[in-house]
Amino acid sequence: MFLDRVSLTLTAGDGGDGAASFRREAHVPRGGPDGGDGGRGGSIHLVVDVGQTTFGDYRFKHHFRASAGGRGEGSRRHGKAGADLDLTVPPGTVVLDAEGALLADLVAPGQRFLVARGGRGGLGNTHFATATHQAPKHAQKGEPGERRTIVLELRLIADVGLVGLPNAGKSTLLAALTAATPRIADYPFTTLEPNLGVLDLEAIDPTDHRRVTIADLPGLIEGASGGAGLGHAFLRHVERTRVLIHVVDLGAPNPERDFGIIRDELEARDPALLSKTTLVVANKLDVEGASDALSAFVAARARDGLEVVPISARDGMGLRELLEALARLLPDLDELSRPGEPAGVVVHRPEGDHSSFAVDRDADDVLRVRGRRIERMVAQTDFENEESAERFQRELARLGVEKALVRAGVQRGDIVRIGPHELEWGGPWA
Repeated sequence: MFLDRVSLTLTAGDGGDGAASFRREAHVPRGGPDGGDGGRGGSIHLVVDVGQTTFGDYRFKHHFRASAGGRGEGSRRHGKAGADLDLTVPPGTVVLDAEGALLADLVAPGQRFLVARGGRGGLGNTHFATATHQAPKHAQKGEPGERRTIVLELRLIADVGLVGLPNAGKSTLLAALTAATPRIADYPFTTLEPNLGVLDLEAIDPTDHRRVTIADLPGLIEGASGGAGLGHAFLRHVERTRVLIHVVDLGAPNPERDFGIIRDELEARDPALLSKTTLVVANKLDVEGASDALSAFVAARARDGLEVVPISARDGMGLRELLEALARLLPDLDELSRPGEPAGVVVHRPEGDHSSFAVDRDADDVLRVRGRRIERMVAQTDFENEESAERFQRELARLGVEKALVRAGVQRGDIVRIGPHELEWGGPWA
């Protein structure tokens, strides 16, 4: 089964907790705090592997977690950093978030994308010693690793894409032009997944060293762009091709209608596809009556500004002329060796002011504080430690969160939500 779309749930490693310890050695009075920092959690990266062509590695496993950072220890020993996790993907992978927004478009071999960031390690109590507070018992907990759900879509990187109705002869043409061995039969929907083949243009010109990747995309039907049939699942693969070969069965009852169906589906997917370099192949000239329909079909395509090459993929008739036409349309060797458009995109979204926050009410009328810095603070606070809890409340007052909660109508004993935590409001910090 060709797997070209998959949803993954990724959890980066949590940062290790900082240590709250004190130096205890003979003949060293008042040794002071010596707690080390926690190690950072492992991050998760997507890495392009040219040896992969599908998401087969993720057919059965959809949840991945990176390792957590180690805890800090006494004597200022820092915790070990969690190991990063690399997930390999094929070239042409589009990364979307759970809402469908583009995160990255990965096409270059070896390209890396940080998809889930590991949590920072908590600071040990050595960081909180001051001239007036020389023995702090407070140490930060590790920051939780980022958790996110992503969707991976594969859009094949091929120089040439074969499109057409089922049973138009695309698989037969692919087999005739390349060493590919797709399944071929005389009934529609023989091809259930894309097939790839490589064409050496040296076959027609010994000085032409271009190697062309050709993708046979499963047959589209009317309404495919709206989800009908199998072809809609593969329309995305058309977008990256440099040249489209539109294969039409000239022996069909109405080749003109068949041609229009595919053009309509391409336009419904993306109107820009109609402006992509296109070569029309009038196939099955060996079928009775096909030659009679050729002149009218060629004339109609001339009005559309499209070149037509008549062939019989089964008998090999017209294949050299097809190769010569294809060689004219493809870019030169230097450009052909570079990845197809787009050349690789990583979307960087500004995170905004980390100190900003907002206070609103959830659906059950419970007050919630939202803000990256505030949510990180509550995640890194050990509320079992009285000193840590007091420090957290002082920070709320310093950042103006207390005043905002009072303006929002908070009362003593009310529940206030910050991130995944629920805290009982005990009143303003004195």
